[in-house]
Amino acid sequence: MLTGKMVRVRHAKNKLVPLYIEPSDESLRALAEQLLLAYRNAPGRTRGEIEEEFSDLIPEGPRGLLPAGLAKLLEDRCEFEVSADHPPDQLREAVFKAAAVERAEAANSMRPFDRAAVMRQVAEQLSLTIRPEDIDRSLFADLKDEQRVISFDDITAEQLLNRYNVALAQAILLRATLLEVRVYAETPARFRQLFRAVKFHRLICTIQETPGGSYKLTLDGPLSLFSSTNKYGLQLAMFLPTLLHCKAFDLRANIRWGAERKEKTFQLSGLDGLKSHAPDFGVYTPPELQMFADSFAAKVKGWTIDSDPHPILLPSNTWVPDFKLTHTETGKEVFVEIFGFWRKGDIETHYRNLSKGVPGKFVLCVSEQMRADDESEVAFGDGVYRYKRTPLADEVARLAARVAGVDMGGPTIAALLTEEEVPKPKAKPKTRKKKE
Repeated sequence: MLTGKMVRVRHAKNKLVPLYIEPSDESLRALAEQLLLAYRNAPGRTRGEIEEEFSDLIPEGPRGLLPAGLAKLLEDRCEFEVSADHPPDQLREAVFKAAAVERAEAANSMRPFDRAAVMRQVAEQLSLTIRPEDIDRSLFADLKDEQRVISFDDITAEQLLNRYNVALAQAILLRATLLEVRVYAETPARFRQLFRAVKFHRLICTIQETPGGSYKLTLDGPLSLFSSTNKYGLQLAMFLPTLLHCKAFDLRANIRWGAERKEKTFQLSGLDGLKSHAPDFGVYTPPELQMFADSFAAKVKGWTIDSDPHPILLPSNTWVPDFKLTHTETGKEVFVEIFGFWRKGDIETHYRNLSKGVPGKFVLCVSEQMRADDESEVAFGDGVYRYKRTPLADEVARLAARVAGVDMGGPTIAALLTEEEVPKPKAKPKTRKKKE
């Protein structure tokens, strides 16, 4: 992803207009091919060596922003390693201490400083079998410029130029306070994919069905949060490629731009021609949701789980639950949502909306690790399951039975558990008969 200094935009009153490039431009394709050639030959070389090769391709000043941005996107496709035979921080500590002693002794005896002797001494001190020159090479191997490329995920020049345009838009969204997205005339499968992406990236979002078979998504930007802004901003930026799979959409974002964080607006639509670099998986289930569904199906008896429930219209918005649980004996349904990033006000409003729209038919699973504010304790009613790391299937089933009014006594509670989890009665201790 592009850094803030690499972003190329122009200002039209209070609007931010990214300086997109034309992927079919022959001169840009030639530049992209030169950069790609360097990274295709990068395995085994250091970051510093690659950057030195780019000295003629990336000039100083504004003219260097575009090639620097393209190089950054290629660097993100590399895997790096620290190439050293011994932890560099330990080597530096030992070498600096030995060098200080050697310099003092050399000054006292009026002789020159012996660098090779210091390296030999360190090798003996650390019981190393490497040569002194290898110690010298490993001293700063953990610095960024000294990290070596292991592999490079290759792409074409056209893909790189298209990726640059998307990266420009993503870099702007990292400074957003609010996004409004309208998606038009898509298939149900595409709408569901988009809603799944919102939940996969754990974004704070409300969804409303609007006239003409369209939906409106209102998302919080990272700069509207009290904490977790970097992580949340990255998740928001990673959501954009999924939106780009939609044929017709409009995005409007409120941005705080520059050091003074002036209020700006940013607009993007399907007519801008940005092409997503993310694979189009269609209807996609995030791994953590699939793990929960598999766990529930394997462990919980007496309930069935549906991983593809239809969006539910509420009085104020559209709710997209993750699962629908159906009690096999009574047919009662309970909808489950595994919540992402949340704040006290948002979760309380969401809970009230669900209480009005689907009373007695929902369970919210709320992660304590994904809270994005530091306000006072949140007081929930029935229907909220708070967990630390991962939601437990049997706990969700118990709560679903409670909110649905399913009898928890007698055999019903045993039906919620597998045979291994059903508490076994304690055996009565054996007593010996007394001999008469």
